[in-house]
Amino acid sequence: MSGRNRPPEWERDDSRPRAVLVGVDRGPGEWPLEDSLAELKLLARTADIEPVAVATQRLDKVNPRTFIGSGKAEEIAARAAETEASIVVFDDDLSPRQQANLESMIPKVRIMDRTTLILDIFAMHAVSREGKLQVELAQLEYLLPRLRGLWGHLERERLGGGRGARFGAGESQLETDRRLARRRIADLKRELADVASARETQRKSRAQSGVFRVALVGYTNAGKSTLLNTLTGADALSYDMLFATLDSTTRRLVLGDGREVTLTDTVGFINKLPHGLVEAFKSTLAEVTGADLLLHVVDASHPLAHPQMSAVDLVLEEVGATGLPSLLVFNKVDALESEERDRLAARHPDAVFVSALTGEGVETLLERLSREATRGGRTLTALVPYTRGDLVQLAHERAHVVSEHHTGEGTRLVVQASSEVASRLSEFETAPSSSAPGTPAGEE
Repeated sequence: MSGRNRPPEWERDDSRPRAVLVGVDRGPGEWPLEDSLAELKLLARTADIEPVAVATQRLDKVNPRTFIGSGKAEEIAARAAETEASIVVFDDDLSPRQQANLESMIPKVRIMDRTTLILDIFAMHAVSREGKLQVELAQLEYLLPRLRGLWGHLERERLGGGRGARFGAGESQLETDRRLARRRIADLKRELADVASARETQRKSRAQSGVFRVALVGYTNAGKSTLLNTLTGADALSYDMLFATLDSTTRRLVLGDGREVTLTDTVGFINKLPHGLVEAFKSTLAEVTGADLLLHVVDASHPLAHPQMSAVDLVLEEVGATGLPSLLVFNKVDALESEERDRLAARHPDAVFVSALTGEGVETLLERLSREATRGGRTLTALVPYTRGDLVQLAHERAHVVSEHHTGEGTRLVVQASSEVASRLSEFETAPSSSAPGTPAGEE
């Protein structure tokens, strides 16, 4: 890993709970175990957990009872005791059965899997009402099948009770918890449906306005928020950590030709992103599917840049955004050697190379955005009466004005516009004038 991406050294931090990280090596793949565990370390630190040890196991297939086998579980229990760790974090998802068995074999230690860790991080970083609802829904749906383990001691009391006892305290509490969890899940889904409806109304309004919509997507910590700030002068939250932001942020950007577009920063993706989170965040991720262009932002300096791109593509496929126009943007090029940059440019000739930190390549990106915003539009000539200055303003804000001339009858405009804007101007559409400089001979 480059120095820019290498996680901090594991110096002891007594202010944080300590954890043993557990990874399983299943053989060659895009994500070597070492790199996957390095990312797990970053996730743990983001969740304010101090990694103090790592345990790995080579397996062709996981153990259905304990994921790693009883012998390895005993070894991890000893390692946790030795390092005074109160948490054991697995780099994969555990089934409810595996988690319950591991909790029995590794007592007095919290067993977490990758999904639980990511859910905890999302809970820490959710700010908006919608974000908090989405995280709570994902947490409850993940917790529901695992509730039995929380009341195991009461269940044992029931089994050891009188012969006539059919339901004990444990079962009663368990059923109560399940019923409350299901009720809360139903309430959350209703609330999120209302929020999603309001968000959809806002999206439709933006679509009808003719504004060209750009969504920034990418792996977490690729620098999307920093790029949004650089392009728009905004102050969106931008930290060097995983999942610094969860809620989408939309800002306006005026391109060089005067056209306004919107840029929306979305939640960062990650390898092994839990399906439940994708489901819970679908209303937020709908900002992606409703975009006219995706800016796929990649950390060019990361040693796993291409596997990260694949991980993003998988999530885009899951939310139904694979067919949308996209532009690949390699960020953080200031951290690349010239040879590395040349190799990336040869492999991705249509990509744009930028540094959101230094501003390098930003002008090139803005030029590409201008070209993309006019792609697929219609060229028309309109003679707009002076009483309709609102349409002239609309053309300047929502379309590319090729030429503009003031005549005795009104303002003659030649514009490249989306279908929505063109329909607003069509009432005053007129034949192209060959005398006007820069006016095309006909429509494209």
